[in-house]
Amino acid sequence: MVSKNSMSRLLLLMALILSCSSMSGAARYLEEYPSHPAVPELPKPELPPHPAVSELPKPELPPHPTVPELPKPELPLHPALPEPPKVPELPPHPTVPELPKPELPHPAVPEPPKVPELPPHPTVPELPKPELPQAAVPELPKVPELPHPAVPEFPKVPKVPHPAVPEEPKHELPPLPKAELPPKPEFHFPEPEGKP
Repeated sequence: MVSKNSMSRLLLLMALILSCSSMSGAARYLEEYPSHPAVPELPKPELPPHPAVSELPKPELPPHPTVPELPKPELPLHPALPEPPKVPELPPHPTVPELPKPELPHPAVPEPPKVPELPPHPTVPELPKPELPQAAVPELPKVPELPHPAVPEFPKVPKVPHPAVPEEPKHELPPLPKAELPPKPEFHFPEPEGKP
């Protein structure tokens, strides 16, 4: 079964072939047939002139009627407001008599009881310092001076000359052989026989 992608490709290819063939047919048609003959210009018809239109008379309108002036209504004057009644004067505030301050007797503060006097601190008698007998430090015995031992001198080592090292001969390596690739094998394909 053909997929949608290949179907769309086939349709596009068919449309291209058809458009190419139609274009080539149109080109062939233009080559075979001569060009169109020149069309003669038609004479312009002469129209009669427009008839003169007579001007219409302007209608005379009557003048605007005059509007009579309306009399201004006279407004009554503002009525006089009656005076508000006078507020009667209030009597002055009564004076509050000052109350006598009661004299309270101060309470008698009791005297604190007397603290009995304590006897003076007893004097502590000084204790006599005990005299310790001085201990006799024993004298250390004198260390006898030892004579320094004589250090024996080491015998001098004679200088031995370094032996001459003989030079080793340089070993020359033989040259490496060049790697040769094997020859490419030749393939002989049989020629296809023609179909009978």
